Amino acid sequence: MNISKLVRKNVLSLQPYSSARDEYKDATSNMIFLDANENPFENGSNRYPDPQQTDVKIRLSELNNIPIENILLGNGSDEVLDLIFRVFCEPNEDNIITLPPTYGMYSVLANINAVENRKVLLNDNFQLNVDEILEQVDANSKLIFLCTPNNPTGNSFTQESIEILLTKFNGIVVIDEAYIDFSENESWLKVLHKYPNLIVIQTLSKAFGMAGIRLGISYASKEIISVLNKIKPPYNVNNLTQAKALVRLNKMEEVNNEINQLKSERKRLYQQIEKISFVEKVYPSDANFILIKVDDATKRYNQLIDLGLVIRNRTNQPLCDNCLRISVGILEENSRLIRALKIIK
Repeated sequence: MNISKLVRKNVLSLQPYSSARDEYKDATSNMIFLDANENPFENGSNRYPDPQQTDVKIRLSELNNIPIENILLGNGSDEVLDLIFRVFCEPNEDNIITLPPTYGMYSVLANINAVENRKVLLNDNFQLNVDEILEQVDANSKLIFLCTPNNPTGNSFTQESIEILLTKFNGIVVIDEAYIDFSENESWLKVLHKYPNLIVIQTLSKAFGMAGIRLGISYASKEIISVLNKIKPPYNVNNLTQAKALVRLNKMEEVNNEINQLKSERKRLYQQIEKISFVEKVYPSDANFILIKVDDATKRYNQLIDLGLVIRNRTNQPLCDNCLRISVGILEENSRLIRALKIIK
């Protein structure tokens, strides 16, 4: 596949902005820096951050066995997703395919970038309708977005169906793995080298507990990452985020312990919620949340609000009629939720 043929012509030909830190990279050297119009009074934040976030990428490279030239970081996954739209989709001309119910920002970003969003519903088992997806594809279809494990359903898509899309779709397949650390399935990073049209998105917001620092990660071929780098803002990830991320990435034993606790609590919640009289179904989950079907989602949502518990009412989403999404909390929070579910009538 020739990726350059998928890239917008103006992006392919543009000359990227070159920042002071791009031109002189060794910001740690014992030099006097008078090149970036920075405030010279040292306060820990007066200098611009590393525009390529090199130290964070090196650590991610070590953890995932992926070369740093295959990594791009963004101000949250949403910035990374927006960059992908702007590289590959010509406004008012190209289209993407999304698979509701799914993460809502794909649709929002399509609207922002004036790109048609062709929606293909998941089937009754929340799996991909592969044939229908491929029927929707035309010469202007540039991106397919797969969130797996999926939000809000919690399930993972089958490997076979994803492989079909990767091999038969002549565009970019974006696999959003925000919740992959809670799944028993392997990340698609393991086969990144096999598919030149694959982009894998991950985040530090979920399993790493770093939602507040806003750090999103994309892994792709060197060619794709190179083009994304051409259009990203020069200093899109600040110094504080880079430093905080590096600290957390060096505490993998702690991170893995928290993941295991959440998986254990997910199992306990599943078993307990199944026993609640007004719960009609508890869907299997590979994520750090559980989707449940109840008799009246809005009523049950409001009852829990009155008891001091905030969950997410997803009844307005396709295939999610009367469904509530519940994030897995710590043991005490989950126990309080279970007690509340048992007492409301």
